[in-house]
Amino acid sequence: MSARVLVVDDILPNVKLLEAKLTSEYYEVITATSGQEALEKVETNKPDIILLDVMMPGMDGFEVCSRIKEDPATSHIPVVMVTALTDTEDKVRGLEVGADDFLSKPINDTALMARVRSLVRLKMALDEWRLRENAANQFGVMSESGNMMSEPVEAARILVIEDKEFDREKITQTLSEDLNIVLTAENGIKGVELVAQNDFDIIMVSMNLQNEDGLRLCSHLRSNERSRNLPIVLIADEMDMPRVAHGLEMGAHDYILRPLDKNELMARVRTQIRRKRFQDRLKSTYEISLSMALTDSLTGLYNRRYLEVHVEKLLQQNAQSSKAMAVIMMDIDHFKSVNDTHGHNVGDEVLKIFAERMKDSLRSFDLVARLGGEEFVAILPDVTPERAYMVAERLRRSIADEPIPCAVEGGVLPITTSVGGAVINNGGHTITEILERADKCLYEAKHGGRNCTVFENVGKLDPNMYAQSERPSYDDEEYEQAESAASSEGGESQQAKF
Repeated sequence: MSARVLVVDDILPNVKLLEAKLTSEYYEVITATSGQEALEKVETNKPDIILLDVMMPGMDGFEVCSRIKEDPATSHIPVVMVTALTDTEDKVRGLEVGADDFLSKPINDTALMARVRSLVRLKMALDEWRLRENAANQFGVMSESGNMMSEPVEAARILVIEDKEFDREKITQTLSEDLNIVLTAENGIKGVELVAQNDFDIIMVSMNLQNEDGLRLCSHLRSNERSRNLPIVLIADEMDMPRVAHGLEMGAHDYILRPLDKNELMARVRTQIRRKRFQDRLKSTYEISLSMALTDSLTGLYNRRYLEVHVEKLLQQNAQSSKAMAVIMMDIDHFKSVNDTHGHNVGDEVLKIFAERMKDSLRSFDLVARLGGEEFVAILPDVTPERAYMVAERLRRSIADEPIPCAVEGGVLPITTSVGGAVINNGGHTITEILERADKCLYEAKHGGRNCTVFENVGKLDPNMYAQSERPSYDDEEYEQAESAASSEGGESQQAKF
């Protein structure tokens, strides 16, 4: 894995030594010999990881790290402090200002390289989500997510897999000070059971479980869908460093060595919680922005952009099958007068209730979209012509038969809708073509008296012929079978799945 590494040390031989080691592993190395130069290199070169000496004249490593982590543009860059300091207090101080690890000189090459590779992987994962978030920001749908160091570290759900009762109790007592919910397991089997039953923010795994291989357990957790992306912190002895390095290569995020120091434990766990919550927020921001880009903000229905992609897929499926689908277009009658008479707020209320009634009148995998203004479309895959007529009439009656509650005198407003539809059989069709076919029928309905349904090749439907009263959960066996069949073939729900 190639990456750009910034090495910061005021002693040139130390810089050259680290540079040689990293270059031999095919990393691109940039160097700095002072804190100020390091900050400049961070800004101009955007390194993937920083190896930072602590004891430097002028601006020491703690201050450099603090400044890097305070900047939202650089706070996600991993920092490993490399120093001759061995006091636990110094290590904890470095972790508290945002360092991801604290390695003591002389540096263990195995531990160094494993740590670099591990942190670079984590940084690249964050880079991917930051890139997606930035793309969403370009659409103007979301704001910047801010600084990773500002993420809360309290009230996390933590699983501790440790068979040493003393360490288990010490970890639980220490982490509970942050109002964390700590669950424990004395073996891997119980740990996996707890993972299946609970959502965790972080998992701590002892490398020295009796009769169990801690690394194999980590491998299992990494392959488990529920724990695949969770931070894993290894608990190990000093002699376990080669296996710890292997664990980092397998995807563990961090480690802590016995005897466990309370402050170091707290600092390392907080670092992992902070990073996970930052990444979760980036992911959530992206998913929300994607939803906003594909749905209508007022009604929650899909917009035209999503409709076109979805229907294109359906048309490709229909070209290879004998199944038909229906396109039903609806337009609210005299909607302009609603806005002119009662105001746009009432108009918005009407649109929202209209959309809700459409969704309630269709199967879970039928697609409903707002094309714009007062025009809506429903796509019914795997449907017979007779069923399409019945559903279209049901949609019309769901609006006409019950006035819409809104902020007008009397509290309700009578609304009707005109409906146009076309049944699309297998064969080569374009999105533009099928929408135009349904729109032509809608035009006929609007000019044929409104509050009616017109279908291609059939004309205006007789409401008495399609006066089925059941709601769209459809108690009749035929429709339930159709829904089941379409669902098994991957039909999409009205709720977007991102």
